Amino acid sequence: MNDSLSQDTELSAMSLAEILKALPHRYPFLMIDKIIKINGDETAVGIKNVTYNEPIFQGHFPGNPIFPGVLIIEGMAQTAGAIVIKHDANEGGKNVVLMLGVDKAKFRKPAGPGDIIEFHIAKIQRRRNVGRYEAKAIVDGTIIAEAEITAMIVKADQ
Repeated sequence: MNDSLSQDTELSAMSLAEILKALPHRYPFLMIDKIIKINGDETAVGIKNVTYNEPIFQGHFPGNPIFPGVLIIEGMAQTAGAIVIKHDANEGGKNVVLMLGVDKAKFRKPAGPGDIIEFHIAKIQRRRNVGRYEAKAIVDGTIIAEAEITAMIVKADQ
């Protein structure tokens, strides 16, 4: 991922209210609380505050709550999808992003209650309506998971 930005790059963010307008996901399946440091559809950082009150912890695992890896992947995908939808809305369209694939997924360390997961997303490539994104989940400066996500962007009315 390229963390350096040119001086003329404008950064923005998305509040929870903006995320809810962009994504169809709702509680308990919305995996991001806000998005910070958005650079168009190129890069972004999504934030997930993991709390003990998450319904998933009733069964995963009682007495040793671990946030499921598949939900970490979903948080990565939702972060990428939200910035694409925001970017494309600025271009005059309402879209939905559908996940096509997950490649090179690796889980290095678990996350649990009290952790703040940062989903670092960087566009690898986008051709017409298919995009590929590098994603890393980071807690306290340590990469806990990473993957490449492929998604298709379709018109909301299709």
